[in-house]
Amino acid sequence: MELLTHDILIVGGGGAGLRAAIAIGEENPKLSVGVVSKVYPMRSHTVSAEGGAAAVIKPNDSIENHIYDTISGADWLADQDVVETFVNQAPEEMIQLEHWGCPWSREPDGSVAVRPFGGMKIERTWFAADKTGFHMLHALFQTALKYDNITRYDECFATKLLVHDGRCLGVTALELQTGQLLPIAGKAVILCTGGGGRIFPFTTNAAIKNGDGMALAYRAGVALKDMEFVQYHPTGLPGTGILITEASRGEGGILLNKDGRRYLQDYDLGEPFDVTSPEHPRKRTMELGPRDRLSQAFELERQKGLTLKGEYGDYVHLDVTHMGQKKINKKIPFVRELCRNYVGIDPVHEFIPVRPVIHYMMGGVHTNVDGETPMPGLYAAGECACGSLNGANRLGSNSLTELLVFGARAARAAVKYTESLGDFPQSELLAQAQDEQARIRERYFKPGDGKGKESIAAIRTAMNDTMEDGAGIYRTDESLRKTSEILRELKERAKNVELADHSLSFNTELTAALELEYMLDIAESLAHSALARTESRGSHQRTDHPQRDDDNFLKHSLAYQTDGDPRIEYLDVVITKWPPGERVYGSK
Repeated sequence: MELLTHDILIVGGGGAGLRAAIAIGEENPKLSVGVVSKVYPMRSHTVSAEGGAAAVIKPNDSIENHIYDTISGADWLADQDVVETFVNQAPEEMIQLEHWGCPWSREPDGSVAVRPFGGMKIERTWFAADKTGFHMLHALFQTALKYDNITRYDECFATKLLVHDGRCLGVTALELQTGQLLPIAGKAVILCTGGGGRIFPFTTNAAIKNGDGMALAYRAGVALKDMEFVQYHPTGLPGTGILITEASRGEGGILLNKDGRRYLQDYDLGEPFDVTSPEHPRKRTMELGPRDRLSQAFELERQKGLTLKGEYGDYVHLDVTHMGQKKINKKIPFVRELCRNYVGIDPVHEFIPVRPVIHYMMGGVHTNVDGETPMPGLYAAGECACGSLNGANRLGSNSLTELLVFGARAARAAVKYTESLGDFPQSELLAQAQDEQARIRERYFKPGDGKGKESIAAIRTAMNDTMEDGAGIYRTDESLRKTSEILRELKERAKNVELADHSLSFNTELTAALELEYMLDIAESLAHSALARTESRGSHQRTDHPQRDDDNFLKHSLAYQTDGDPRIEYLDVVITKWPPGERVYGSK
């Protein structure tokens, strides 16, 4: 076993990881950078983002407006210094991305086009038709290729952080093609591995999003922050969970219950508007209310018996037919393509069936505004991190910009950190890697009493079901306690998984088993964080504690792994000049 070494190691090759790699090249192209990615970078989940990325660019907008929308949308759980930093740096990052080749859609006068997005009271969402993430990732990937100091480890799956004397100094990574475990050292490590929506059964997340980086940090003793806040996107396709972008509502789409009624008018989200008016996108909230409110409204309609019934459960209709074929083909062509391929309907003429699906985790690895975790040498950016930008509810289109701003900030902080570090403790790191190799062999390839009686699929399905039932849109003390107990049992059952496939090359059964370990860890941290927060705020809705409680819970939760249940601690939210107020989106 040979120790591979780099100055800085990035785990994750999506938007945040590539932006971090580029930023290191901009700061010091002499530094050696390793990028460990479970998939080829252009297959990262960033590629599937559709609607757009937020930044102030128009004269009718302001930095102050974007800051306030983000803070109020977060139900005042966002750290306001972090929000200010993000909003101020966002336009620069977006303009830079255009210089790197991202083809932002334009207005007839040639200026950057923006569209309305959920929770944003002013249009500020830049977009590239409805394939924004695809074009952003292309621009980042092709820009990263010009730096010869970057070494990519594609299709390598990180299994453990290497830690020595309290400092993070690398990872072990399973090379999928050969089955070999690679010890890869870095004087600093930046986690950019995305979220973990696959712990739920219905999600827009790709199959690779299993909380990998979150679990790596959690096991190494770093807290997971605000894990109870999980965002449902109100419009996913039943069965597949595929996202029907918020842009479809930004361009005028409306939501209808089984009676054909625009039910959102009943939920403090504004008055009905004329969908045929050319001015309507600039004069409404309703369908462009924040995602948590729209998802909660769906659930209340379901409880009233006003949703439709289908093969994959309850759903409502998204109507874009009034937009017409020309506008649909120009503004949301991918929506039409998805509907034709996966539902067999044409949204030019037919309603789209939609239901809330898990979309984004506001929580993640505890970091500060520079992506630093409490562990020296360990950084995180993107959805796997929680720098306290999104609070209790992320506003649509902030996340793609977040990848850019905090991927770059984490990289610059890591560059500074590595300047004063010396050589690696090679023998100690190799010993840890050998221990991890032995653990995987013993755990999954060596027969033992009771092993083989449990299947990965059965445990994963049971985890999905209990998360949806007990930690979904609405939660109670009873449901969360039951979910926590079931997760504890599932972690025990997972010890009796044995692999039928003992091959080395592309052993997908092994990767599925390792991913299951990750998912159970983060599901447990989520359930216990939600159980401890006895209030309702943003995406965390407790029917037994329906009010927001600023006196006791204007705080971030911190979940630490222990030998038993997670330990939950709290950290004050940073308030600069926007005192907590009521979230108001409608006139009713």
